[in-house]
Amino acid sequence: MAEKQKIQKEDTAKKEVKLINRNVVIFAFFLFISFIFWYLNALGKEIEAEIRYSVSYVNPPKERTIAEAKPESLTFVLKGSGYSILRLKLKRNATPVVIDISRTSYKRVPGSRDLNYFIITSGLSNNLTTILKSEFEIESIKPDTLFFTLNKIAVVPVPVNMDN
Repeated sequence: MAEKQKIQKEDTAKKEVKLINRNVVIFAFFLFISFIFWYLNALGKEIEAEIRYSVSYVNPPKERTIAEAKPESLTFVLKGSGYSILRLKLKRNATPVVIDISRTSYKRVPGSRDLNYFIITSGLSNNLTTILKSEFEIESIKPDTLFFTLNKIAVVPVPVNMDN
């Protein structure tokens, strides 16, 4: 008789553990579903987000080449709808932001002996808005200054000997 009671207690203990495990799984499922609904609701509102882009510098002045350009990436603080920012975050790594040096107003770094120049990024925001599409408003760009070095292209005459 004692063995029967012992077996019954073990069976009820196993059933209680299964019931608790089942309740935990159900709770986790509904918690996950509520998180998805909350996230979709938040995406429908206007939000601010930081998005990082790599930078590519093109079209240096005639007879110059870009020796060094820093930074190699820009961080944009964008304001727009959550869905459009999410879409942009998912496909942003495909293309870098291209900065056309010939179309920007760059200035020489005062007191530098090298050919060091800088561009203030606030002047680029109009050009970058067209790149990022009009769905967003650019709140700020970090860093606020881009530095680069332009070196002269050296032309060295090389004698050519023709062997016949």
